[in-house]
Amino acid sequence: MNSKSIAPCGMNCNTCIGYLRDKNKCPGCRERDTNKPNSCRKCTIKNCSILKELKQKFCSDKCKKFPCKRLIQLDKRYKTKYGMSMLKNLEDIKEIGIRKFVENEKIRWKCPKCGEILCVHRDLCLKCGEVKQKQ
Repeated sequence: MNSKSIAPCGMNCNTCIGYLRDKNKCPGCRERDTNKPNSCRKCTIKNCSILKELKQKFCSDKCKKFPCKRLIQLDKRYKTKYGMSMLKNLEDIKEIGIRKFVENEKIRWKCPKCGEILCVHRDLCLKCGEVKQKQ
């Protein structure tokens, strides 16, 4: 887990089912589009012209539209379905820095039983089946 695995929207790609799967593994939002699902390749946040124009790493860096409608919708869906907030992640990155954020994420998403990375999209550890605690 490193800073390159944190998407511009605040998503930790290391915890994504696409990143964790064995077959057709997604390389993460900041990497090439090979093996990415169509929804990820066409992501309006990843492909945001303001993000590219300002050469920002994260949506929260300098964008005057932050948080945009799309990010608010994505955050709401992830909070409701998966108990994770991209907006909170971006706030944390701004407050404590990317290095400390990544260190915290390593602890937050570590399976207490087997030590593997937990998936944000599943209620069980993909490796050992341990029930994931609510975030």
